Amino acid sequence: MTTPSSWGQPRTSLFTDHYELTMLQAALHSGAAHRRSVFEAFARRLPDGRRYGVVGGTGRILEGLEHFRFGPEELNFLAQNNVVNDETLSWLADFKFSGSVYGYAEGEFYFPNSPILTIESTFAEACILETYVLSILNHDSAIASAASRMIGAAGFRPCIEMGSRRTHEESAVAASRAAVIAGFHGTSNLEAGLRYGVLTLGTAAHSFTLLHDSEEEAFRAQLGSMGSGTTLLVDTYDVEAAVRKAVAIAGPALGGVRLDSGDLLAQARDVRALLDSLGNTNTRITVTSDLDEFAIAALAAAPVDSYGVGTSLVTGSGAPTASMVYKLVSREGDDGEFVSVAKAAKNKASVGGRKYALRRLNKAGIATSEVVGIGHNPAADSNDRVLLEEFMTDGVLVPGWTGSEGVVRATARHAASMAEMPGTARRLQRGEPVIPTEYEQAIPVTK
Repeated sequence: MTTPSSWGQPRTSLFTDHYELTMLQAALHSGAAHRRSVFEAFARRLPDGRRYGVVGGTGRILEGLEHFRFGPEELNFLAQNNVVNDETLSWLADFKFSGSVYGYAEGEFYFPNSPILTIESTFAEACILETYVLSILNHDSAIASAASRMIGAAGFRPCIEMGSRRTHEESAVAASRAAVIAGFHGTSNLEAGLRYGVLTLGTAAHSFTLLHDSEEEAFRAQLGSMGSGTTLLVDTYDVEAAVRKAVAIAGPALGGVRLDSGDLLAQARDVRALLDSLGNTNTRITVTSDLDEFAIAALAAAPVDSYGVGTSLVTGSGAPTASMVYKLVSREGDDGEFVSVAKAAKNKASVGGRKYALRRLNKAGIATSEVVGIGHNPAADSNDRVLLEEFMTDGVLVPGWTGSEGVVRATARHAASMAEMPGTARRLQRGEPVIPTEYEQAIPVTK
């Protein structure tokens, strides 16, 4: 299994905001920094019109916690730029996360106010993780949520992630990983394949055809190098002429053709009819070119075998962030007892108290609601499923949630969660969350 250290992952401690460390400094000064605290990451609402979200990035957070340390380079930077004082620098020099992490399994569906990730530690430790946690959860969950909608629209036809050139190089790897978790068959990104063991795919671009003196010469070179099972790009010049050339060279063993421009619905029908008339009934058709979930749904009646999705996927298909927040919900008082706390600002209020959650299922195993217990586990019926998992205990990572193993596990979780959702979850029309979130026995909040 590939581990973070095997690709030389850098320290993650400065993937944060300046004020996280100034808060730490002030809390050390007041003496409150060492109070035991509970922080939660959640989304107050789903993107407008979306019916569910998909948790993405938990495994990457856990991998990054292993490297969230302050070495000489980081400490020198903080000192030279007067970010924090000497007392805080000394504390950071010895920092290693020693708390516990719980939450929804990666690949799980979430809804408004679902307690997606819970961090229990001292205020000092949990506070400085905020930006790092949110930057990963917001990006990866947005991608996973978009990918899930695309998979629902595609039905049994596989989707391939190919958006690396449309985003930052590290976010491209994260997007590939999130897409696979949500059901994509594979990715074009080789680094994602190295780090997480996901399937990588790809053949040739238009430049390969243009490099050669003729389209026929390009096809012969690709087939000779990669074998007859390869997929040929047939829309560089004239699609019909290209398909005829491809079949003439490769015969009925030709693996596939790819369409990347024009009216994909009409072209797919024409190409399918042409391939069949030439005896290539088993040659597959892949379509690409700025697809999103709506374009994929519009191609449902087309004779298409697979989809390649890029820009819309890696940018969240209209929702580039999951809008998650990270809030202190409970902390230790002077008497050693925990006190529930919450922000009360207009339109940004949160609910205090540590949360627990379960998915309420009917007798057929279909979800009917998300039940959140405040300060306790909600009462479960025989069919209900507890949602919170334990990822890290007292700074020790629980095995199975990271690397390639974590991706496989998250992919299975997403498929199982989708199967228990009502059929309305697969609809692309705008609507309310597919199931409601219900609170059980709220505890009064100290403001």
